[in-house]
Amino acid sequence: MTTDDVMACDELINIDVDTIAPHGFKQEKPQLSATLRRYYSFCKRRTFGTFVASKIASYHDMAESPTTVWNCCGQTFKEPPSIHKHVARTHDTDIQKLTKSTFEILLSLNEKEAASQQQSTEKEPVDIFSWIPDTSHITDDQLHNGPGEVLLLYCYCPLADPPLICAWQKALCEKLQLTGKVRVATEGINGTVGGTKVATDLYIKAMCSHPIFKIMEKEDFKTSDGGAECFSNLRVGVYKEIVPMGVDPDALSYRLAGAHLEPEEFHKEVEALLSKGDSCNDTILLDCRNFYESKIGQFSQCLAPNIRKFSYFPDYVDQNLDLFRDKKVLMYCTGGIRCERGSAYLRSKDVCKDVYQLKGGIHKYMEQFPEGFYRGKLFVFDERYAISSNSDIISECRYCGSPWDQYQLCSTHFCCQLVLSCSACRQGGHTACCPTCQTKGQGEEPSATPTQREECECTDGRPRIPQDAL
Repeated sequence: MTTDDVMACDELINIDVDTIAPHGFKQEKPQLSATLRRYYSFCKRRTFGTFVASKIASYHDMAESPTTVWNCCGQTFKEPPSIHKHVARTHDTDIQKLTKSTFEILLSLNEKEAASQQQSTEKEPVDIFSWIPDTSHITDDQLHNGPGEVLLLYCYCPLADPPLICAWQKALCEKLQLTGKVRVATEGINGTVGGTKVATDLYIKAMCSHPIFKIMEKEDFKTSDGGAECFSNLRVGVYKEIVPMGVDPDALSYRLAGAHLEPEEFHKEVEALLSKGDSCNDTILLDCRNFYESKIGQFSQCLAPNIRKFSYFPDYVDQNLDLFRDKKVLMYCTGGIRCERGSAYLRSKDVCKDVYQLKGGIHKYMEQFPEGFYRGKLFVFDERYAISSNSDIISECRYCGSPWDQYQLCSTHFCCQLVLSCSACRQGGHTACCPTCQTKGQGEEPSATPTQREECECTDGRPRIPQDAL
């Protein structure tokens, strides 16, 4: 609402409400904006509806089904049009007074908001480059060559200006010659970036010294061997969610997340669970990652949903509520971020006895327990596809069934599926994710350059939600 609107509203409050009708708005149109007219119309409709609703009385006829009636001025009205006409004719003055009162409250709130926005616009623009560390003492070679590292990070915190943070992140990563992916939203930031160790150290320093992200500590950044070559480019953008679960953050806040367990605490819980064997029926160890992640690595005796996108997780929970009823749930994911929203969603259903999550995810657990209860590889969302801390192979080749856990993209152009095909099978020409793609790929030109990726036809045959949860 503009300043002129606020002034016009002040004048409007002093006008006799009888003169404010649809035709009256037409006469006042030059002085009142469309926004102001909508506000008054909204107040009037809301007031009228509330007044009518206050006259509802329950009615029960022994010979008929219960229905709704309205009692007003000693009369009983059985149809909505009749009560509406009565209120409009008899209680017009009451409606006008209530509308005026509601309108005044709304104007007051908007006037405060307008003043706040005006103060905000009067502030000097933020210089994002003041948040970028000085690199004058760093040579270009140090940012290009030398030992590399990949960082995995997230931070849930309210961001008033996500585009500003997005611009800063892009400038920061370009300055440090980092590649990777960063998602920014009003609920916080999530990212994975790679570069030289010198560059990633400077990135962590910049994050921890930022006025918003100074709540982060060095331990909040998960590290692994790698570098800028692990990503094809740098992508930084503003999104609705920093982890795509498909549930509005305003409707389900990360603040509802389950209790965090340090890796040591989580290890003890899993140890106690495994010691009970099949006799344990009060605890569930829940993997909230996608099926292609849990296929190559997971905790022993975990429940791994057969979902291919995290946005399917809420559906999985909804269709398996009885599975979690009165149970203690121990959740885990790659770095912890999916558990924040996933555990919040599970808790919102109010069926579990307790909900816990592994702080720092599998990443931090593997650092402390490389030979612990997590076996196999840890899937990562970059061109490495997986990292490991033990030599176990728990998955197999898609074609011959031999032990194999090294993912590669389907060889068919435009397909975005990952395939587990061992060296021998690949040499035999089995390089696609399924027979459909294999046949489709045989008719393609080897030099063809894909312009976009699409899901393979076999994707539709994969269940979104498991038919049998156990």
